[in-house]
Formats: sequence, C-alpha cells, structure tokens
Amino acid sequence: MQLLGGLSPEEFLKDYWQKKPLLIRNAWSNFPELIDYARLTELAQQRDVESRLIEYKDGRWKAESGPFRASRFSRLPETDWTVLVGNVNHLVPHTEDLLYQFNFLPYTRLDDLMISYAPPGGTVGPHYDSYDVFLLQVSGKKRWQISSDDASGFIEDAPIRVLKDFNPEQEWVLEHGDMLYLPPMYAHYGVAIEPGMTYSIGFRAPKTQEIAGKFLEFLQDEMCLEGMYSDPHRQATRTPAEIDKEFVGQIGEMLKNITWNDETIRRFVGSYFTEPKPHVFYDQPDDPLGFDEFAAAVAENGIRIDAKALVLYESDRVYANGEALEFEPEALPWLQELANQRKLPAADYPESLITILYECYEYGYLQLS
Repeated sequence: MQLLGGLSPEEFLKDYWQKKPLLIRNAWSNFPELIDYARLTELAQQRDVESRLIEYKDGRWKAESGPFRASRFSRLPETDWTVLVGNVNHLVPHTEDLLYQFNFLPYTRLDDLMISYAPPGGTVGPHYDSYDVFLLQVSGKKRWQISSDDASGFIEDAPIRVLKDFNPEQEWVLEHGDMLYLPPMYAHYGVAIEPGMTYSIGFRAPKTQEIAGKFLEFLQDEMCLEGMYSDPHRQATRTPAEIDKEFVGQIGEMLKNITWNDETIRRFVGSYFTEPKPHVFYDQPDDPLGFDEFAAAVAENGIRIDAKALVLYESDRVYANGEALEFEPEALPWLQELANQRKLPAADYPESLITILYECYEYGYLQLS
C-alpha cells in the first residue's frame, strides 16, 4: 500500500503499530477536492460541528471552542494560530473515503478524521496523545519534531495539553501528501512553515474507567434481579446508627447476583462501539420512499451507510448505532458485506434484506447511492 509507504498492512502492524513512528513520503495524493480555509471555517461556524481555535500570544496559550462567528476569523493575525474541526468525515464525502482507506484495522478502533489549518507559526504545542494517529499534510509545509520522552508533564495552567519540556529526537518537514504515523504517548510538536492543512486520522482508545462505567450502565438495562432485602431474625440494637456486619454481609450477597458472561460482553461491545457521539444526529428523509419504491431504488442504484453511522457485527448479530438489529437469518451475509464495505451494489435483493434496510433508511442510518 502506498498509503503505508509500500509496506503491507501485515508488515506495518508487525513492525510499527503501537511500537515506533513511521514517516511516509507521498502517502496519499488522491484528493477529489481540497478543502480550503474558507470551507473549513464555514464548518467551524456550524452548531453541530466540533471545532476549536488555538492561539499562542505573548507566551501564553489561548483556546476557544466553536461554533464561531465569521467575524472571529476576520480578526485573526497573520501568524501563530490554528483552527481545528473534528469528525470532518461526517461532513465531506471524500474525507470519509480517505478515513476508510485504513480498513486494514477494525472499525471498532477507527475514530474520526480531524482537519486543522494553520498559517506560519501555527501550532498546538508539544504534546502527546493517548491513541494512535496518522498525520497527513495537505498543502503547505509543516515541521514535525518528535520524541520518545514524554515524562515532563503538562503546563498546569494552560487551556490545552502542552508539555513543560520537549527535547526533540527527530525532525522532518512534511509537504503535500506526506504522512507521519505516531503510536500512543509519543511526544510531537508540529509548527506550520507555510499555510496548510493537516488531516489527523485518529483511533479510539477508551480508558478502562470509561469502559467499566459504560458496561455498568449497559448491565443496568440488561439485569432483572429477583428478591428483596429481609431480616426476619433481626435482634434489638443499642447502637441504631451503626452499620452492622450482618447488614453489610447480606447486601454483599445480593450484589453477588450481578453476573455476566462472554455473550453479555459481546452484546455490550456491539452496542458501545456503534453508539454515536453525543453531538451526532441523523437526518431522516423528509419525504421517504415507500417500501416498493425503496426496493426499486436499491435495485437500480445500491445503498450505503450514512457517513455518521457505523454498522458492526459479530457471529450472527449486527449492530447499528448502539442497537442490535432484528432481521431474518438469510439477510445476514448481505448485512455483513454492507458493514465491511459500507455499501451494497445495485441488485435485486430478497425482501428479508430490504425490510431491515428500509427500517434503517427511515431512521437515517442508510442513504441511497
């Protein structure tokens, strides 16, 4: 894959993934269009888009969150700032296509494509991320310095995560189409030399605390525990404020009824990793086609997963946006193909498949091609 500098996915995963950085010259040049500064700032003005503006002025960091007014960008100086827009793959089709070029990794790990624009001097400071990231330079030039030393800690009062001390070990200038892969916790510092964009392809790495919390929420909806606290042999007490050992022991016995198995975890994973982010909403069709019209449209043009949606499967279960789908068993192979390829070609499909596709279409999870 040219995307990986001629390495096969297997070679990249064996030698670099979560192990060491990789610089790839001319990794990607197949851009149907280039998002310019004007287009990016238009996105940053939308309420349903995550955006930030970071400036470095007079030795201090300043960070603002969008949505922004157009006048905010007109007041910016010529240097030393960066505007960032997240989840651009939800908004611009060709960036979604680029994101899914990384499908040699499971979709459970693939997160989003963020775009940052910076004039000369623009930077978000030396920092490290807790997840894997590919940094693709698109137009302009940016100097990247990296270091395996991330132990200095972050500046306490800064509004963003900036390392106190940064001692670069390697340095490169990336130009249009060049890409840098960085494993988690690898310190890096990018500074724009010329006005340009950086496409950041990030990967999900949820914290154990987050997973545990979400799993307990999931169990709450899954559990149906029988019984009630009782103490028919209770003795009179002279210390009514004391929490006695027998009470604690019985509560402990009740809690032991909370159990789970591998199947519970599989259902949780399917639900959690397809659940949309809080700011994501789906546009249901204003004038949806009837069932027969929909079937004819799929037969003629095919269908695709909406850019904001994710479909995953395991065994004979298929999940979309936090829910397990209900469908006839014969539809499973096509649903798995849809999940892997994110689209189905034009064809006459059985009614059992069209039924579940139509349901997802009505919710806004699928779009006709």
